[in-house]
Amino acid sequence: MRGSFGRAILVAALLLGPLVPSASASTGSESAAREGATAAADWTAPLSTRGRWIVDANGDRFKLRSGNWHGASGTWNGSGSVDDDANHHAGENSGRIPLGLDRAPMAEIIAGFREIGINSIRLPFSNEMVHDSRPVTDDAVAANPALRGRSPLQVYDAVVGELTAAGLAVILNNHTNTTRWCCGVDGNERWNASRSVQTWEDDWLFMARRYKDNKRVVGADLYNEVRRNILDDPNWGLGDDHDWFAASQRVGDRILTEADADLLIVVEGINWTGIPVDGFAHGRPTLEPVRNLSHTLVDSGKLVYSAHFYDYTGPNHSGATGTGETTDPRYRDFSPAELVDVLNRQAFFVTAEQDQHFTAPVWISEFGVGGRTETNPKARAWFENFVDHLVRTDADFAYWPLVGWHENRTGNGWALLHWDAAGHRMGLYDGDDWRAAAWTRLIGATGRTGPVAPVSEWSMLSPDHGDFIASRRMRVLPDWDAGARKAVCPDGQRLLGLAHTGNRGLCSDVTTGPLAASGGGYEVVKDERYVKAGGDWASGYTKVQCADGQFVSGYSVRGAAVSGALCTVAPGGVITGTGGRTVWFDRGDNRGVSPKGGDFANGRYKGQCADDEYVAGVAYTGRIGSSRTPDALFCRKLR
Repeated sequence: MRGSFGRAILVAALLLGPLVPSASASTGSESAAREGATAAADWTAPLSTRGRWIVDANGDRFKLRSGNWHGASGTWNGSGSVDDDANHHAGENSGRIPLGLDRAPMAEIIAGFREIGINSIRLPFSNEMVHDSRPVTDDAVAANPALRGRSPLQVYDAVVGELTAAGLAVILNNHTNTTRWCCGVDGNERWNASRSVQTWEDDWLFMARRYKDNKRVVGADLYNEVRRNILDDPNWGLGDDHDWFAASQRVGDRILTEADADLLIVVEGINWTGIPVDGFAHGRPTLEPVRNLSHTLVDSGKLVYSAHFYDYTGPNHSGATGTGETTDPRYRDFSPAELVDVLNRQAFFVTAEQDQHFTAPVWISEFGVGGRTETNPKARAWFENFVDHLVRTDADFAYWPLVGWHENRTGNGWALLHWDAAGHRMGLYDGDDWRAAAWTRLIGATGRTGPVAPVSEWSMLSPDHGDFIASRRMRVLPDWDAGARKAVCPDGQRLLGLAHTGNRGLCSDVTTGPLAASGGGYEVVKDERYVKAGGDWASGYTKVQCADGQFVSGYSVRGAAVSGALCTVAPGGVITGTGGRTVWFDRGDNRGVSPKGGDFANGRYKGQCADDEYVAGVAYTGRIGSSRTPDALFCRKLR
């Protein structure tokens, strides 16, 4: 969302400029926008993922052709009376609920979404909204009098119900902590900027449970545009209370295991780190950290990554003008070829590169541009070029925003649909909006449709700072190695790779498909009891080996040292052989030719079994000076 800074926060403005866009006026004439779009009701919930694709319950591709209906997360700029429209972003006072309900009946607004080809809605909310019991004002719902006297959350309920009844998918989006316009230095920089982590997680569990029975509520977009505050940066994997990777991993797993296992879990990259002043380190990491550290949820097929792009920001440009502006290029300054390169580096690689631990759908959950009043040729060219890339990559997307205000065809021109105070609509296809042709091209673009075959899953284990148990089964069983850090593959996957140092692991179901989650039991092995006479596959090394018919599905460490192997009984017919080979990786990578899964332990030596093998044992040395880290794998054929 487009952000701005109050003049009273000059220091904050120096540290971080405005980070996202707004709402405004548009026009055009409705034409072929709907021709290439799947009918909104023509899909079966719930949604899941297969590789880089989102699919419905029948396994058919469901492309998120989405838009953002903002307002419930707040429009107040943070200074002056909240009752004065002038103190709200672009003068648009949402009244703490989705924008436009004062001007048009909800059914008319939703019909407008259908007209322009939308099949899904990203619906922002704030944590403050969840707890706000004050009734909305009558003025805020003037065009929807049945909503009078309701709290903001109750209005949100009604909006969700009407959207899903119209066949639209809804993705819940925790946009802000407080009901205030995003996204600068505004108290909403992190998931825990103005709320405790516990409250944030509790709010998510509450919201997920609230809509659990509505299967067209399909996703939980965990937090919007995580960024620097005045003093501190967020990070991806450091294990502290600013670690967005750890926070999103934890709450995503909690939603799936404690609230609603059907939801997609949407994780946005980091929006900004550093001080936006020439000579200081600063930039927009977006999804780049995912290449080296990706999420592994307890349910494979539920993770979606997300990124935002606007013309006035850049890979190292905060979007500020004046104070906080740097000489770094904005996205609109790049040539079409340069833009493609930077977009692929920052986000689209996640979908483009298959059979990697990070492979997943990427949803561009915010992009947009000014409408009729946008005269900057660079901004207009950027929008055309960005749409071209969305079409080229067959990407899922969500335009920001869908709804805005206008008076006499003027106003804040970002929105695709506008209503004036008398309830007269000015839409993308109702007049002279220059974006209409690009939008039609995007909404009607030919892309993948129909069935998507199941794919092999590749998952990273990262017990960097604590347990990393991605198995539903093992989460509810007693602690199998008390005092050690434990890492376990998702149910149905087996361990295929380990790092020599750093404790990272790689899991997959390649070749076999998902293994039966129940197997036939499990065993924790910490010694050489199953190394048979004449079967010393790592002479002079200590070997932790599973019994015949078992595969390693997890491991435990104490500091850097090997502690134990979690050995799971394989389903009948999966493991038939007893021979094996030793893969050493104590002095360099040993992952075979063209290994799949990607670099699961960047900067570390790694060993990996072949696609048609499984890890049956891990060897290490206890020599003086050794850290007892993994040195070799015992790889056995599946059949």
